[in-house]
Amino acid sequence: MELLQLQYFRTVARLEHMTRAAQELRIAQPALSKTIARLEEDVGVPLFDRQSGRIRLNAFGRTFLHKVETALNLLEEAKREVAELAGLEQGSIRLVTSTMTSLVEPIREFLERHPNVDMQITHAASMDELAASIDSGEADIGFSVMPIDREGVEQSRVLGEELYLVVPRKHRLAGRSAVRLADAAGEPFIGYKEGFIFQDVNDALFRQAGISPRFVCRVDEPAAILSLVRAGLGVALLPRSVVAYSPPPGTKAIPLADASLSSEVGILWLKDRYLSRSARLFIDSFREGI
Repeated sequence: MELLQLQYFRTVARLEHMTRAAQELRIAQPALSKTIARLEEDVGVPLFDRQSGRIRLNAFGRTFLHKVETALNLLEEAKREVAELAGLEQGSIRLVTSTMTSLVEPIREFLERHPNVDMQITHAASMDELAASIDSGEADIGFSVMPIDREGVEQSRVLGEELYLVVPRKHRLAGRSAVRLADAAGEPFIGYKEGFIFQDVNDALFRQAGISPRFVCRVDEPAAILSLVRAGLGVALLPRSVVAYSPPPGTKAIPLADASLSSEVGILWLKDRYLSRSARLFIDSFREGI
C-alpha cells in the first residue's frame, strides 16, 4: 500500500466521480482507476459500489476513509513539525470558527504584530462540523460560541458580548433604554434555522430566562434576521457585534438588562496535538486579551 494510493483514494471518495477526481489530480482517468483497483486488492474488499458507470463509497470505504484521513493528517502534521524545527516556515495557523464578526479585530491585531504568519480560516455551521475539523486535524484551533464537552479538548473563554433585543422602530418596546428577555415572552421571534450554532446558543439563553419563544421565521444569516425584523414580522435576539456591524434603519437594538445573559466565544484546541509556535502564540495572545 502506497501513500499515493491513499491520497488518490481520498480524492475519489470525496468526489465520488472517477473522471472529476482524475482531472483534479491531473492524471489520466484509466491510471486512476487502476490505482484504486490495486488499493482495493490490497485492502481485500471493494471500497466503492459501482453501478451504471457511477461510483459510491460503501460501508467498507467509509470506515477505511476515516482511518486514511487520520493517517494523512498525521503525516501532514509531522511534516509541519519537522519544517518548523528546521526553520523552513514562518508559521501557519488553521482556524475553524462558528462566528467571525467578533473575531475580525483581534485577528487583525495579531496579524499586524506577526505579519509572516500564514492564517487560513474556515467557517463551521454546526458544532459537529467544528468538532470534526479539530478532531481530524484539518484545523489547529477553533472558536465556538458553545463549549465542546469532549475529552482531550482544551478550551478557554476569550470574548464576551452584550446581547440585544432587536425590534421594529415602532414596536411597543422600542422606547426602552434596556429590556429583560422575559419582557418579550409573548412576541413573535425571528431566529436561525434549527441546528445552527447560534440558535443553539439562543435557545440556551431563552431557557435560562425562563421563556419559550414562538418563532415565526427561521433563516441562516444575521442580515436576513434584521431585514425581517425591519419588515415587522417579529423581534430577534442578537449579539452586539451583529447589531453594530449592520443595523438597518427601521429597527431599534435594545440592550438586555439581564446581567447573567451574554454571548461568549471560547477558543479550543486538542491538548495532545502538535501546534506550531505561531499557533501557541496565537492562543496565548487571545487568552491574554491580545
